Amino acid sequence: MILAQQLPRRATDPGQAPAAAAPVGFTRSHETIDPRSIAPDMADLASRLRALMALQQQQVLQLPLGGHFFDIVITANGPQAYAAMAVMDTIQHSGDERADACGPVIEDPQRSWLIWLVPPGTSEQWAPHRYAACLGRPHHIALPAITTTEPPGPFWRRPCRGDQLVPPTALRQLLDQFQPGPTPHEAVLASMLSNIS
Repeated sequence: MILAQQLPRRATDPGQAPAAAAPVGFTRSHETIDPRSIAPDMADLASRLRALMALQQQQVLQLPLGGHFFDIVITANGPQAYAAMAVMDTIQHSGDERADACGPVIEDPQRSWLIWLVPPGTSEQWAPHRYAACLGRPHHIALPAITTTEPPGPFWRRPCRGDQLVPPTALRQLLDQFQPGPTPHEAVLASMLSNIS
């Protein structure tokens, strides 16, 4: 048996009209926000949002590495790198019908590079590798428009889908196995990344 208790009600006179509510007023605040009080990871939020909107609008996107987005691993392109990518497709396959299940990879045919997008912070833990260089902060990269999937110019060899990135441990093992080369020098990479578009 369920007992329901009625909530108490205030007694009102049915012949009396309810009192009018006071008008709503908004006052302008003269408070200024000290930029030093903004959390460090929020300081560049507006510029990052503008950049992401540019990518959705099929524009080239300049994006800082690291932070909450991604770091990059750069290898040579060519048959050995494509073989590593095909195995990564199998590793990252999640049961859907897509054959290109690997996380996002950009190919720059002019420089003969593959640029693998890996989780942020990877560059801080990446030991020197014979067949790859890993970069994060403070570098920037110019990403091609999201719909650019073939040359000329840099293009998405594997698409950027959601928050899926290439797992760095599996990538290192595949690079050891397939040995794509030659590896670009890290200093050269850092000077050229923002020009990729």
